[in-house]
Amino acid sequence: MKNDELIGLARLLRMTIEGHDMGSLGMQLIARAGENPADACALMDLATILQLKGERELGLKIQRQALSIRQIYAVAGATPEEAEIRLLLVMGEGDLMANSPVECLMEHKNVALNIVYVTDKLDMPDTLPEHDVLFVAIAESEKNNPVLRKVSEKIASWPVPVLNDPLRIAALSRDNCARLLKDIPGVEMPQTLRLDRREIESLTMESIRERLGGGDLLIRPVDSHAGIELEKIDDAAGISRYLASSNAGEFYVSSFVDYRKADGQFRKCRIVLIAGRPYICHMAISSHWMIHYANAGMNESAEKREEEARFMEGFDRDFAARHAAAFKAINERIGLDYLGMDCAETADGRLLIFEADSCMIVHALDPVDVYGYKQKPIQRLFDAFHEMLLDAGA
Repeated sequence: MKNDELIGLARLLRMTIEGHDMGSLGMQLIARAGENPADACALMDLATILQLKGERELGLKIQRQALSIRQIYAVAGATPEEAEIRLLLVMGEGDLMANSPVECLMEHKNVALNIVYVTDKLDMPDTLPEHDVLFVAIAESEKNNPVLRKVSEKIASWPVPVLNDPLRIAALSRDNCARLLKDIPGVEMPQTLRLDRREIESLTMESIRERLGGGDLLIRPVDSHAGIELEKIDDAAGISRYLASSNAGEFYVSSFVDYRKADGQFRKCRIVLIAGRPYICHMAISSHWMIHYANAGMNESAEKREEEARFMEGFDRDFAARHAAAFKAINERIGLDYLGMDCAETADGRLLIFEADSCMIVHALDPVDVYGYKQKPIQRLFDAFHEMLLDAGA
């Protein structure tokens, strides 16, 4: 790897999961930056390592330092001369959830990858690396939406194909996404209200329930992901306690849908649509309604993994076939080339959508000796993404 290339997110994530000495690598990058303060690649890789180690704020500070030096980065891998396709990612500053982790979809693929960062202070440069396809990787958020609009204006008449329209990404806020999908037959995505603290304090529990159709409430801060500050509320006292515990000013409030199966377990799957076709990433099983793959006990339960293996192996002919019309309608309404969804099935068989966005992480980093059954489905997904790039650039 050259000093003017990034190690990149995919390699650094794999190294972290496989137990490499990331502290030692971080010190090497610090030494590089010390010898050459203009070494933005060392700083950017260091910023990624810090975030992977949980040091988010320091990582973001180092990232800003890197962006003050350089805006365009090449990722180590295939050269433009040997690659099947040259891809330019448009990314924004921020943590590991601020952009689509496209690098993880292209491990071992013959793609020459460059990244250009666009922020509130950095416009799209007039001079860019030669590329066959441009992919907008910036995720929807309050901070990113003005940047997405800026990118949209710049690429309105771009000379090469563009994947993931930035204005369609910006339309994926939780409340707007619920509006987009609410009346699709066979789909359940609970209506979502965006309310500031004062509005919530002025409303009664019953009035909020009435607006949302009844039941317990789910509340989280705007721009919160991964279950951070997400709670289920069943009475007015719960709302008061929640507001007292949070520093946020605006919140999303929706109704809770009980999606337990007959055995009392909740099952949530991650699916991506690539050029409109659904691909399975994983299915997590838990006794708690708020499921994340990391806390569902999949690693500890052979029984859960066996069920997940059956689900993934039969996904195309079972789950995807049952909900084919729903996936088709979702793809048409959202209109992105690459879209992730966390979803489940309701008791009456509808497709329950928790979230739909462009930045859900998909990877092939689970240990093969435990999760060997995931390799083929994930590789099919990776191959589909690669084919989409090739088709777009043809």
